[in-house]
Amino acid sequence: MRMTFRWYGEGNDSITLKQIKQIPGVEGIVWALHDVPAGEEWPMDKINEVKKQADDYGLNIDVVESVNVHEDIKLGLPTRDKYIENYKRTIEKLASVGVKVICYNFMPVFDWTRTELFKEMEDGSTALFYEKAKVVGMDPNELVENISKNSTFTMPGWEQERLSRLKELFEAYKGVTQEDLFEHLSYFLKEVIPVAEENGIRMGIHPDDPPWPIFGLPRIVCNKENIKRILDVVDSKSNGVTLCSGSLGANPSNNIAEMVREFADRIPFAHIRNVKVYENGDFIETSHRTFDGSVDIYEVVKAYHEIGFDGYARPDHGRHIWDEKCRPGYGLYDRALGIMYLWGIWDSLERAHRRN
Repeated sequence: MRMTFRWYGEGNDSITLKQIKQIPGVEGIVWALHDVPAGEEWPMDKINEVKKQADDYGLNIDVVESVNVHEDIKLGLPTRDKYIENYKRTIEKLASVGVKVICYNFMPVFDWTRTELFKEMEDGSTALFYEKAKVVGMDPNELVENISKNSTFTMPGWEQERLSRLKELFEAYKGVTQEDLFEHLSYFLKEVIPVAEENGIRMGIHPDDPPWPIFGLPRIVCNKENIKRILDVVDSKSNGVTLCSGSLGANPSNNIAEMVREFADRIPFAHIRNVKVYENGDFIETSHRTFDGSVDIYEVVKAYHEIGFDGYARPDHGRHIWDEKCRPGYGLYDRALGIMYLWGIWDSLERAHRRN
Protein backbone atom coordinates (compact mmCIF):
# COMPACT_ATOMS: atom_id res chain seq x y z
CA MET A 1 0.00 0.00 0.00
CA ARG A 2 1.43 3.35 -1.06
CA MET A 3 0.12 6.19 1.09
CA THR A 4 -0.80 9.56 -0.40
CA PHE A 5 -2.50 12.74 0.78
CA ARG A 6 -4.88 14.95 -1.17
CA TRP A 7 -3.56 18.48 -1.68
CA TYR A 8 -5.36 21.34 -3.43
CA GLY A 9 -2.37 23.49 -4.30
CA GLU A 10 -0.57 26.57 -3.05
CA GLY A 11 -3.00 29.33 -2.16
CA ASN A 12 -5.94 26.95 -2.34
CA ASP A 13 -5.25 24.75 0.70
CA SER A 14 -4.86 25.35 4.42
CA ILE A 15 -2.23 22.59 4.46
CA THR A 16 1.34 22.90 3.23
CA LEU A 17 3.56 20.37 1.52
CA LYS A 18 5.96 20.71 4.44
CA GLN A 19 3.22 19.46 6.78
CA ILE A 20 2.26 16.61 4.46
CA LYS A 21 5.89 15.51 4.24
CA GLN A 22 5.94 15.05 8.03
CA ILE A 23 3.07 12.52 8.10
CA PRO A 24 4.72 9.09 8.49
CA GLY A 25 4.61 6.90 5.40
CA VAL A 26 3.19 9.48 2.99
CA GLU A 27 5.10 9.42 -0.28
CA GLY A 28 2.97 11.47 -2.65
CA ILE A 29 0.23 14.02 -3.15
CA VAL A 30 -3.10 13.51 -4.86
CA TRP A 31 -3.62 16.63 -6.92
CA ALA A 32 -5.40 18.36 -9.79
CA LEU A 33 -5.53 21.67 -11.64
CA HIS A 34 -8.67 22.97 -9.98
CA ASP A 35 -8.73 26.20 -11.96
CA VAL A 36 -9.00 24.43 -15.33
CA PRO A 37 -12.67 24.04 -16.35
CA ALA A 38 -13.96 20.54 -17.10
CA GLY A 39 -13.40 19.64 -20.73
CA GLU A 40 -10.34 21.81 -21.31
CA GLU A 41 -6.91 20.37 -22.04
CA TRP A 42 -4.56 20.84 -19.09
CA PRO A 43 -1.69 23.29 -19.78
CA MET A 44 1.77 21.76 -19.58
CA ASP A 45 3.27 24.72 -17.73
CA LYS A 46 0.77 24.35 -14.88
CA ILE A 47 1.36 20.58 -14.69
CA ASN A 48 5.11 21.18 -14.45
CA GLU A 49 4.59 23.80 -11.75
CA VAL A 50 2.86 21.27 -9.48
CA LYS A 51 5.54 18.69 -10.22
CA LYS A 52 8.28 21.11 -9.18
CA GLN A 53 6.44 22.02 -5.97
CA ALA A 54 6.12 18.34 -5.04
CA ASP A 55 9.70 17.53 -6.10
CA ASP A 56 11.00 20.19 -3.72
CA TYR A 57 9.61 18.12 -0.83
CA GLY A 58 10.46 14.69 -2.20
CA LEU A 59 6.79 13.86 -2.84
CA ASN A 60 5.53 12.12 -5.97
CA ILE A 61 2.60 13.28 -8.12
CA ASP A 62 1.62 9.79 -9.27
CA VAL A 63 -2.12 10.23 -8.61
CA VAL A 64 -4.41 12.89 -10.09
CA GLU A 65 -7.88 13.49 -8.68
CA SER A 66 -9.67 14.47 -10.76
CA VAL A 67 -9.57 15.14 -14.46
CA ASN A 68 -13.22 16.12 -14.58
CA VAL A 69 -15.50 14.81 -17.32
CA HIS A 70 -17.46 17.46 -19.22
CA GLU A 71 -21.25 17.29 -18.93
CA ASP A 72 -21.58 16.98 -22.72
CA ILE A 73 -19.81 13.61 -22.47
CA LYS A 74 -22.18 12.45 -19.74
CA LEU A 75 -25.14 13.67 -21.78
CA GLY A 76 -23.88 11.96 -24.94
CA LEU A 77 -24.09 15.15 -27.02
CA PRO A 78 -22.43 15.45 -30.45
CA THR A 79 -19.97 17.94 -28.92
CA ARG A 80 -18.59 15.23 -26.62
CA ASP A 81 -15.91 14.15 -29.11
CA LYS A 82 -14.14 17.51 -28.80
CA TYR A 83 -13.97 17.17 -25.03
CA ILE A 84 -12.89 13.53 -25.23
CA GLU A 85 -9.99 14.54 -27.48
CA ASN A 86 -8.95 17.13 -24.89
CA TYR A 87 -9.13 14.40 -22.25
CA LYS A 88 -6.85 12.15 -24.30
CA ARG A 89 -4.27 14.93 -24.69
CA THR A 90 -4.37 15.57 -20.96
CA ILE A 91 -3.74 11.88 -20.28
CA GLU A 92 -0.66 12.00 -22.52
CA LYS A 93 0.67 15.11 -20.80
CA LEU A 94 0.17 13.66 -17.33
CA ALA A 95 1.94 10.46 -18.34
CA SER A 96 4.93 12.52 -19.50
CA VAL A 97 5.53 13.74 -15.92
CA GLY A 98 5.12 10.32 -14.34
CA VAL A 99 1.45 10.21 -13.39
CA LYS A 100 0.28 6.61 -12.92
CA VAL A 101 -3.40 6.96 -11.88
CA ILE A 102 -6.26 9.28 -12.84
CA CYS A 103 -9.33 9.29 -10.64
CA TYR A 104 -12.56 10.59 -12.19
CA ASN A 105 -16.31 10.36 -11.68
CA PHE A 106 -19.38 10.20 -13.88
CA MET A 107 -21.98 11.84 -11.61
CA PRO A 108 -24.42 14.13 -13.43
CA VAL A 109 -24.48 17.81 -12.39
CA PHE A 110 -23.49 17.27 -8.74
CA ASP A 111 -20.43 15.58 -7.36
CA TRP A 112 -20.56 14.59 -3.68
CA THR A 113 -23.71 15.74 -1.89
CA ARG A 114 -24.08 16.77 1.75
CA THR A 115 -26.70 18.87 3.56
CA GLU A 116 -24.29 20.23 6.20
CA LEU A 117 -20.58 20.88 5.91
CA PHE A 118 -19.85 21.37 9.62
CA LYS A 119 -22.34 19.27 11.59
CA GLU A 120 -21.35 19.28 15.25
CA MET A 121 -20.72 15.89 16.83
CA GLU A 122 -20.97 14.87 20.48
CA ASP A 123 -17.28 15.48 21.12
CA GLY A 124 -17.39 19.02 19.71
CA SER A 125 -15.73 18.19 16.39
CA THR A 126 -17.63 18.82 13.16
CA ALA A 127 -18.06 16.72 10.03
CA LEU A 128 -19.81 16.46 6.68
CA PHE A 129 -23.41 15.30 7.17
CA TYR A 130 -26.15 14.00 4.87
CA GLU A 131 -29.80 14.28 5.92
CA LYS A 132 -31.73 12.03 3.56
CA ALA A 133 -35.23 13.45 4.15
CA LYS A 134 -33.95 16.97 3.65
CA VAL A 135 -32.54 16.14 0.23
CA VAL A 136 -35.83 14.52 -0.81
CA GLY A 137 -37.71 17.76 -0.19
CA MET A 138 -34.96 20.23 -1.05
CA ASP A 139 -34.72 22.55 -4.04
CA PRO A 140 -31.33 21.87 -5.69
CA ASN A 141 -30.64 25.61 -5.67
CA GLU A 142 -30.85 25.59 -1.87
CA LEU A 143 -28.18 22.90 -1.76
CA VAL A 144 -25.96 24.95 -4.06
CA GLU A 145 -26.40 27.98 -1.81
CA ASN A 146 -25.43 25.96 1.27
CA ILE A 147 -22.30 24.54 -0.37
CA SER A 148 -21.28 27.90 -1.87
CA LYS A 149 -21.16 29.53 1.56
CA ASN A 150 -17.69 28.02 1.90
CA SER A 151 -16.03 30.68 -0.23
CA THR A 152 -12.50 30.52 1.20
CA PHE A 153 -11.46 27.51 -0.88
CA THR A 154 -12.61 25.98 -4.15
CA MET A 155 -15.04 23.09 -3.75
CA PRO A 156 -14.20 20.36 -6.31
CA GLY A 157 -17.38 18.99 -7.82
CA TRP A 158 -19.14 22.28 -7.10
CA GLU A 159 -17.42 24.54 -9.60
CA GLN A 160 -19.19 27.84 -10.25
CA GLU A 161 -18.96 27.39 -14.03
CA ARG A 162 -21.12 24.29 -13.73
CA LEU A 163 -23.46 25.48 -10.99
CA SER A 164 -24.27 28.70 -12.81
CA ARG A 165 -25.94 26.52 -15.46
CA LEU A 166 -27.98 24.49 -12.97
CA LYS A 167 -31.39 25.08 -14.52
CA GLU A 168 -30.04 24.38 -17.99
CA LEU A 169 -28.35 21.17 -16.87
CA PHE A 170 -31.43 19.81 -15.11
CA GLU A 171 -33.39 20.47 -18.28
CA ALA A 172 -30.75 18.67 -20.36
CA TYR A 173 -30.91 15.57 -18.13
CA LYS A 174 -34.68 15.23 -18.39
CA GLY A 175 -35.37 11.82 -19.89
CA VAL A 176 -31.76 10.62 -19.47
CA THR A 177 -32.04 7.18 -17.88
CA GLN A 178 -29.47 5.14 -15.98
CA GLU A 179 -29.05 2.99 -19.09
CA ASP A 180 -28.45 6.10 -21.21
CA LEU A 181 -25.81 7.32 -18.78
CA PHE A 182 -24.13 3.91 -18.80
CA GLU A 183 -24.00 3.96 -22.59
CA HIS A 184 -22.43 7.43 -22.52
CA LEU A 185 -19.83 6.20 -20.02
CA SER A 186 -19.14 3.16 -22.23
CA TYR A 187 -18.53 5.44 -25.22
CA PHE A 188 -16.10 7.53 -23.15
CA LEU A 189 -14.22 4.48 -21.85
CA LYS A 190 -13.83 2.90 -25.28
CA GLU A 191 -12.22 6.15 -26.45
CA VAL A 192 -9.91 6.98 -23.53
CA ILE A 193 -8.84 3.61 -22.08
CA PRO A 194 -6.67 2.66 -25.10
CA VAL A 195 -4.86 6.00 -24.74
CA ALA A 196 -4.42 5.47 -21.00
CA GLU A 197 -3.13 1.94 -21.64
CA GLU A 198 -0.60 3.17 -24.20
CA ASN A 199 0.67 5.73 -21.69
CA GLY A 200 0.90 3.45 -18.66
CA ILE A 201 -1.93 5.18 -16.82
CA ARG A 202 -4.72 3.47 -14.90
CA MET A 203 -8.11 5.17 -14.80
CA GLY A 204 -10.17 4.73 -11.64
CA ILE A 205 -13.83 5.68 -11.62
CA HIS A 206 -15.05 7.00 -8.27
CA PRO A 207 -18.34 5.64 -6.89
CA ASP A 208 -21.35 7.91 -6.64
CA ASP A 209 -21.51 9.85 -3.39
CA PRO A 210 -24.01 9.04 -1.97
CA PRO A 211 -24.58 5.78 -3.87
CA TRP A 212 -28.18 6.40 -4.98
CA PRO A 213 -30.03 8.77 -7.35
CA ILE A 214 -30.62 12.33 -6.11
CA PHE A 215 -32.96 15.04 -7.46
CA GLY A 216 -34.14 12.62 -10.13
CA LEU A 217 -30.66 12.41 -11.70
CA PRO A 218 -29.40 8.95 -12.67
CA ARG A 219 -26.50 7.31 -10.82
CA ILE A 220 -24.66 4.26 -12.16
CA VAL A 221 -21.71 3.59 -9.80
CA CYS A 222 -23.52 2.56 -6.65
CA ASN A 223 -22.75 -1.09 -5.91
CA LYS A 224 -20.74 -4.19 -6.81
CA GLU A 225 -22.94 -5.02 -9.80
CA ASN A 226 -22.55 -1.53 -11.26
CA ILE A 227 -18.77 -1.63 -10.87
CA LYS A 228 -18.46 -5.06 -12.46
CA ARG A 229 -20.50 -3.93 -15.44
CA ILE A 230 -18.28 -0.86 -15.91
CA LEU A 231 -15.07 -2.87 -15.68
CA ASP A 232 -16.42 -5.29 -18.27
CA VAL A 233 -16.86 -2.48 -20.84
CA VAL A 234 -13.13 -2.51 -21.55
CA ASP A 235 -11.26 -5.51 -20.18
CA SER A 236 -8.05 -3.73 -19.25
CA LYS A 237 -6.20 -2.93 -16.04
CA SER A 238 -6.31 0.66 -17.24
CA ASN A 239 -10.08 0.56 -16.75
CA GLY A 240 -10.34 0.45 -12.97
CA VAL A 241 -12.20 1.69 -9.94
CA THR A 242 -11.22 4.09 -7.19
CA LEU A 243 -12.75 2.04 -4.40
CA CYS A 244 -14.12 4.49 -1.84
CA SER A 245 -15.20 2.87 1.41
CA GLY A 246 -17.02 6.00 2.53
CA SER A 247 -19.10 6.61 -0.60
CA LEU A 248 -20.10 2.98 -0.99
CA GLY A 249 -20.34 2.54 2.78
CA ALA A 250 -23.23 5.02 3.00
CA ASN A 251 -25.35 2.10 1.81
CA PRO A 252 -25.07 -0.68 4.45
CA SER A 253 -25.86 -3.27 1.76
CA ASN A 254 -22.45 -2.69 0.20
CA ASN A 255 -19.76 -5.04 1.51
CA ILE A 256 -16.55 -3.10 0.90
CA ALA A 257 -14.11 -5.85 1.93
CA GLU A 258 -15.86 -8.25 -0.44
CA MET A 259 -15.47 -5.72 -3.29
CA VAL A 260 -11.76 -5.34 -2.52
CA ARG A 261 -11.29 -9.07 -2.96
CA GLU A 262 -13.47 -9.31 -6.08
CA PHE A 263 -11.92 -6.37 -7.92
CA ALA A 264 -8.40 -6.88 -6.58
CA ASP A 265 -6.52 -6.37 -9.85
CA ARG A 266 -8.70 -3.47 -10.97
CA ILE A 267 -8.21 -1.11 -7.99
CA PRO A 268 -5.36 1.32 -8.69
CA PHE A 269 -6.47 3.73 -5.97
CA ALA A 270 -8.22 3.30 -2.61
CA HIS A 271 -10.10 5.93 -0.63
CA ILE A 272 -10.41 4.72 2.94
CA ARG A 273 -12.76 6.46 5.37
CA ASN A 274 -15.60 5.71 7.73
CA VAL A 275 -19.22 6.86 7.96
CA LYS A 276 -21.87 6.31 10.58
CA VAL A 277 -25.17 5.40 8.93
CA TYR A 278 -28.43 5.89 10.83
CA GLU A 279 -31.61 3.84 10.48
CA ASN A 280 -33.41 6.68 8.68
CA GLY A 281 -30.74 6.84 5.98
CA ASP A 282 -28.84 9.85 7.31
CA PHE A 283 -25.07 9.52 7.62
CA ILE A 284 -22.16 11.47 9.05
CA GLU A 285 -18.45 11.13 8.44
CA THR A 286 -16.54 9.93 11.49
CA SER A 287 -12.95 9.22 12.44
CA HIS A 288 -11.38 6.36 10.51
CA ARG A 289 -11.62 4.11 13.56
CA THR A 290 -13.86 1.07 12.94
CA PHE A 291 -15.81 1.45 16.17
CA ASP A 292 -16.76 5.06 15.44
CA GLY A 293 -18.69 4.30 12.26
CA SER A 294 -20.60 1.71 10.28
CA VAL A 295 -17.80 0.57 7.98
CA ASP A 296 -15.48 -2.14 9.27
CA ILE A 297 -12.23 -0.40 8.38
CA TYR A 298 -10.19 -3.21 9.91
CA GLU A 299 -11.79 -5.75 7.54
CA VAL A 300 -11.34 -3.39 4.59
CA VAL A 301 -7.62 -2.94 5.27
CA LYS A 302 -7.29 -6.66 5.97
CA ALA A 303 -8.79 -7.39 2.54
CA TYR A 304 -6.27 -5.06 0.89
CA HIS A 305 -3.47 -6.81 2.77
CA GLU A 306 -4.71 -10.25 1.70
CA ILE A 307 -4.69 -9.32 -1.99
CA GLY A 308 -1.18 -7.89 -1.70
CA PHE A 309 -2.38 -4.41 -2.58
CA ASP A 310 0.51 -2.30 -3.84
CA GLY A 311 -1.58 0.49 -5.30
CA TYR A 312 -2.16 3.97 -3.94
CA ALA A 313 -4.34 4.81 -0.96
CA ARG A 314 -5.32 7.95 0.84
CA PRO A 315 -7.26 8.76 3.97
CA ASP A 316 -10.47 10.24 2.68
CA HIS A 317 -12.61 12.87 4.37
CA GLY A 318 -11.89 13.57 8.00
CA ARG A 319 -13.57 15.49 10.77
CA HIS A 320 -12.63 19.06 11.62
CA ILE A 321 -10.92 18.82 15.01
CA TRP A 322 -8.89 20.99 17.40
CA ASP A 323 -10.50 24.17 15.98
CA GLU A 324 -8.79 23.72 12.62
CA LYS A 325 -9.93 26.11 9.88
CA CYS A 326 -9.94 24.12 6.67
CA ARG A 327 -11.82 23.00 3.58
CA PRO A 328 -14.83 20.85 4.59
CA GLY A 329 -13.67 17.26 5.02
CA TYR A 330 -10.06 18.06 4.22
CA GLY A 331 -8.28 19.17 7.36
CA LEU A 332 -4.80 18.07 8.31
CA TYR A 333 -5.26 16.65 11.79
CA ASP A 334 -7.99 14.05 11.43
CA ARG A 335 -6.70 12.75 8.11
CA ALA A 336 -3.19 12.43 9.60
CA LEU A 337 -4.71 10.51 12.52
CA GLY A 338 -6.53 8.37 9.96
CA ILE A 339 -3.27 7.53 8.23
CA MET A 340 -1.73 6.38 11.47
CA TYR A 341 -4.77 4.21 12.22
CA LEU A 342 -4.51 2.61 8.76
CA TRP A 343 -0.76 2.05 9.18
CA GLY A 344 -1.39 0.55 12.60
CA ILE A 345 -3.72 -2.05 11.10
CA TRP A 346 -1.40 -2.68 8.14
CA ASP A 347 1.73 -3.04 10.27
CA SER A 348 -0.02 -5.47 12.62
CA LEU A 349 -1.14 -7.57 9.65
CA GLU A 350 2.39 -7.52 8.25
CA ARG A 351 3.85 -8.75 11.53
CA ALA A 352 1.25 -11.51 11.88
CA HIS A 353 1.94 -12.59 8.29
CA ARG A 354 5.69 -12.83 8.93
CA ARG A 355 5.10 -14.93 12.04
CA ASN A 356 3.05 -17.41 10.01
